[in-house]
Amino acid sequence: MEDTSSCSSTVAGLSGASFLQRTLERLSSTQSLNVNTEDEAAAPVAVIALQRYLSEQTDEQQQLDSYSYDVTVTDGVWRAKCFVHPSLNHLVHTNTLRTGADIDITQCSFVYNERMLGHGYMCIEKLRCGAERSALLSRVKDDGSLPMLVKHGMERSVLLQSDVPLQVSRKHYLSLWNNEDPEGDIWTSGSPPSDTVLDVSTITLLCSLDSCFRKTWKPLLVKILHKSRLRYYGKFGLKIDYPFHTYFEVADQSGTMSLVLWNELCLDFYQRLSVGTVLYIQNYVLKPSYSNRSHPQMDHYRMKMFCSVEIVLNPHNPTSIITVVSPKSVLPQWRLPDVSYQFTARSELENLSNNAACDVIGLVTFVGRVERVKSKGNKGPEKYSTYRWIHAVDGTSEHPFILEVFSSSQPEVFSRICPMTYLVCTQMRVCPVEGSLPYLTSSNESEMFITGHHKGQPYVSDPRVKSFIQWTKTLKDNVVLQKTAVGGHYCYPRPPGTFTQSMADVSTQAPLVSAADLKKELETLQYREHKKVALQGQITAVRYMKNPKTTESRGTQEKEVRDVSADAHNHPSTAEQTVAASSTSASPEKISARKRRIQTRKATQSSLNRVSTSAKRRHKDTEEEEEESDPGSEEAQDVECRQQLQNLNPDADVLSWESSSWPKQRQEVSEHLVRGGLYRDSVSRRFTFDEKNVLLRQSNLQPTRWTAEQNADVIAPVVCPGYYQVTILGMNKQIAVDAAYLPVVSSDEPRAVGLPQDPHGNTMLSCLSSGFLCPLGDADSNSESALPEPEEVLATAVELEDTHVVCVLDLCSLGGDEMEVLVDKVYRVTEVSLN
Repeated sequence: MEDTSSCSSTVAGLSGASFLQRTLERLSSTQSLNVNTEDEAAAPVAVIALQRYLSEQTDEQQQLDSYSYDVTVTDGVWRAKCFVHPSLNHLVHTNTLRTGADIDITQCSFVYNERMLGHGYMCIEKLRCGAERSALLSRVKDDGSLPMLVKHGMERSVLLQSDVPLQVSRKHYLSLWNNEDPEGDIWTSGSPPSDTVLDVSTITLLCSLDSCFRKTWKPLLVKILHKSRLRYYGKFGLKIDYPFHTYFEVADQSGTMSLVLWNELCLDFYQRLSVGTVLYIQNYVLKPSYSNRSHPQMDHYRMKMFCSVEIVLNPHNPTSIITVVSPKSVLPQWRLPDVSYQFTARSELENLSNNAACDVIGLVTFVGRVERVKSKGNKGPEKYSTYRWIHAVDGTSEHPFILEVFSSSQPEVFSRICPMTYLVCTQMRVCPVEGSLPYLTSSNESEMFITGHHKGQPYVSDPRVKSFIQWTKTLKDNVVLQKTAVGGHYCYPRPPGTFTQSMADVSTQAPLVSAADLKKELETLQYREHKKVALQGQITAVRYMKNPKTTESRGTQEKEVRDVSADAHNHPSTAEQTVAASSTSASPEKISARKRRIQTRKATQSSLNRVSTSAKRRHKDTEEEEEESDPGSEEAQDVECRQQLQNLNPDADVLSWESSSWPKQRQEVSEHLVRGGLYRDSVSRRFTFDEKNVLLRQSNLQPTRWTAEQNADVIAPVVCPGYYQVTILGMNKQIAVDAAYLPVVSSDEPRAVGLPQDPHGNTMLSCLSSGFLCPLGDADSNSESALPEPEEVLATAVELEDTHVVCVLDLCSLGGDEMEVLVDKVYRVTEVSLN
């Protein structure tokens, strides 16, 4: 920032080489600028940062989105921080506008802040998104060394653009994909504890505070036993600059009590305070305890819990004084309790009751991709939580811990969890599963620690931790690596044996939705958002596919979004789009900016786009010849189409079945949603140390800031054993949807853990119901039992003819146009009950 003046003084010399500078100069003479990409002056820019914050409250803003976005772009000469017009926010929601990619700015304006002198910024109103990996950034080694572009006379704006939003009524950024993680330079961390000499003769004990209220109290000397994740409570109209709070369970020799940290104090202290930290507190307030707050389970401390009041620390009125005591200054005569844990071995897990709390340590063998779930019952701006599934072993059982781990405001740990690391999770809650293995889920007080973060933690001296470390010394890395996996679709537990639609409690299972509701879900699902829904209807076609869908195969490697503008919501609805919209010849007019581009196809499309092979493919040649001899029959047309498609793509596997009524029904459906399917990110892959960083990037969410690592070489495509594309026709026969079914084919797969493996006949319906092909073997077994071939499974699909089923579907937006729609389980009507 010290080079602000030099940046402005050298603008003229660089403008000839800089698209951003030329654009800023042109904006000085016009209110809004349209950029013709065919103009010699036009050039792509690369996205190097994308930052989110609560919107300023305006009528227009409130209708479009609760949050605003600032994007920092570079042309290789300058950096410029720009405001993203609210009509383009959906591009962020779907991760179409993302860091590390190139964009073409096709319309922009310059916005002055009329309430503040010397402040203004460029606003991007229309853009085109380019290739997934920026060609421009491959030539940039350090984007931070590039000067920040500032309009002449507005050099002060550089100070504002350092780490605060362009809309200056907001003072801080939020994490891009959730509200729990600290984001930005304003969060203090790593400050050394104080060596100040404390006057402990004047302190008061917690037992003296319970049920008593005064305006002033003597100082407290306490130790932190538990720490919760951050909570952001910002909303429109709230006149608080930093609306955060968090709470701790603290203790002294007399007992335990909750302590709440508010607003700016969270910025200064949240990352400095950890379990085991000793605090000397002055100028605090006592308030009645908040009845709806969760609390950790602390029975093992055998200490009195004071629950009627809580300690409140405020930045103002009064200004609380918090002194972090150095560990070497803590004296035994203070009689502060030791931090205690409840480490549970995997072999003991089944003995714990529902919702019991425990701490676990294990060697990670599987790490799922990070997904998001929309928080329920929110008042005000919508909020998303981030989570991932993890398997970890401790040597006491043949089964791993199955962990559902939510972000605990520790992004530096959460994003670095990978196989072969030692993982500690505290205050996890037990979730029993009827007929299967229990799993553990995070609580508000859960914390995570991985290799590299264990030093100095109180649990390192716990006997169970020491025993685990001794066990890991008996392992060989190359053996354990063979049983590791990263990423891919994973969801636990599987749906129960009977589908029950409960009128009283709709949260107990996947909600039953109409086909029209499913279409809306697919249109509004945000990046990595996961939802589970149930759809009733008929399975009218099944097609065996060899490889996952890829971005390249859909012609969207470049120019994924064409000229998305502020008035784009006037474009045709998704129902008016066709499957051709996914090809390279897709016209800009077919893309909706207000809704996700759901590829649909009309019932009148050519037979080449809906080729289907009937069960006759597996019959005798003479029977096939007889069917082909009638050129007017639907079967002959299907065979002819298959041959045409094979000529166009000899490697395509068109092995399939369709019901006898589907050809006619296909002509009558109003929409066929064909966008859902299986993609590269749907399939887990083996972990290797050489590919660690690439695998972590793929399984994590898109970063808010670009780093040179993002331009590293990609790894080889994942090996897919093949999957089935299932066409489901809604009950009213108006909307059909394609979903992928990826059966479990080996007990080595992460999805096989906890999967009920009752033998079945490998019919199409039994496979869809059970989730696996029978029998499951593993890489080490010498079993001679072979899994059925796709032809054998499809030969049994005739039992699906006119069968009323309920399909449980897992939906997840993988970013851009990639919408994962997977069949989790299929129920016959006889397996459905109404409660």
